[in-house]
Amino acid sequence: MKAVILAGGQGLRMRPYTAILPKPLLPIGDLPIIEIILRRLEKAGVTDVVIAIGYLGNLIQTYLSQNSISERMNIIYHVEEKPLGTAGAIGTIAGLDEPFFVMNGDLLSDIDFNAMMQHHLDTGADLTVGVVTTEVQIQLGVLSLGDENTVTGYDEKPKMSYAASMGIYVYSPHVKSLIHPNAYLDAPSLVLRLIEEAHKVSGFTQPCRWIDIGNPGEYERAQQEFADNPGAFLQ
Repeated sequence: MKAVILAGGQGLRMRPYTAILPKPLLPIGDLPIIEIILRRLEKAGVTDVVIAIGYLGNLIQTYLSQNSISERMNIIYHVEEKPLGTAGAIGTIAGLDEPFFVMNGDLLSDIDFNAMMQHHLDTGADLTVGVVTTEVQIQLGVLSLGDENTVTGYDEKPKMSYAASMGIYVYSPHVKSLIHPNAYLDAPSLVLRLIEEAHKVSGFTQPCRWIDIGNPGEYERAQQEFADNPGAFLQ
């Protein structure tokens, strides 16, 4: 199996940490995030990985070149001369000739990659999106309005539940032909384009642990969850 890891962003919300390190090299326990991701992909049977790098990408290359995982997996690097978004880089990567994973390089998760790939194949999807259910606390009173703006209900600071993208995908190889090389494209725009053009987009909803390390608070939570049960993220 093959995978693409998106590791080119500047991680501005994680400053000052990312002033000197690319976000995929931030440590979780004793390991950088990207090594935890690679170990999980390796255990799932992924043998070929493309890492799309940009900001401080040379540090990622240097770290992994000195790591034994680079001897066990075929890791190549795709250098983004300019930011292409969370889907745009796929249009310029060669060799993606079978269903392949695409994921952000700043995620801590125990997702079952094999189950996700099997779901993709069983459903015949063009694109499969990893889905996590998340709750958002609304900090206002939410009103229900009827005819003539009559208030029919009042819910004080409710919790709303949403199906959210995990930033983990399985692409069928022909989707690559819909992505223009060297043109910016983010994942939401790609999903909407596929839906509009009647391609099948499926959601993989199997429950799992998942943390998007996008801000210091989530980084701290990831550190704690990993410390509590590191085996869950490394097996």
